[in-house]
Amino acid sequence: MRGLLITAASLAVLGLIWMGQGLGLLRSSSFMTDDPFWAAVGAVCVVAGLILALSAWRRSRPDV
Repeated sequence: MRGLLITAASLAVLGLIWMGQGLGLLRSSSFMTDDPFWAAVGAVCVVAGLILALSAWRRSRPDV
């Protein structure tokens, strides 16, 4: 479960970085800067990371 949570957190953080670059909030000389495609890919990664974290959290709870 710990590995799943690390993967989920990494995916969400990576998605936030990609969203920031795609929206032009994180400026650099990258091809991703100001490209809405990368903002959308980042948003998908954030949602996927949150879903993955939620599923890991639900698996770790004891059944009542």
